[in-house]
Amino acid sequence: MGQTGHSHDGDLTYPSEGEIIFCEMAISLDAIDRRLLEELQLDADRSNVELARLVGLSPAATLHRVRRLKESGIVRGVVARLDSTTAGFPLQVYVAVTLQRHDDNSHRRFAAAVMAMPEVISADWVTGETDALLMVVAREVAELQRVLVRLSTRGGAARVTTLLRLEELKPASPLPLAASPA
Repeated sequence: MGQTGHSHDGDLTYPSEGEIIFCEMAISLDAIDRRLLEELQLDADRSNVELARLVGLSPAATLHRVRRLKESGIVRGVVARLDSTTAGFPLQVYVAVTLQRHDDNSHRRFAAAVMAMPEVISADWVTGETDALLMVVAREVAELQRVLVRLSTRGGAARVTTLLRLEELKPASPLPLAASPA
């Protein structure tokens, strides 16, 4: 069975049976906040003056709102998205991992192993038959093989299933902030 959550200090937590976990936003978003977030998701490299023009606020008010959105945790960071192949990593592989054991020590061991591997560019705990889903990049098959071996030997994986990414179907997309829940 996969993980359902983790605490802020990195320790895994397990809800009691039947417990449902909900997440609430720390701040409420108005139409201008949503518009700012939409614009930042499309191009976070824009100047504050350009953002202000797009949302109809003064540059000072826009800067204040962006800071508030960052401090609230809604904006976790502003980064550049790189093309893996062009950057020298032609192999992109999804890796589904099932752990040998399902206790706190095993989960911490696996998490530490994953965090120590720069080839693992994203990782999530998931539910179902698989415990974790990773995105791994590699320059060549031998490098990928070393990562897979480390997941088993250092991470405690019982089963590792790889899915070779052939082609991007849809790039990472902005959150649909303007859409209302049905």
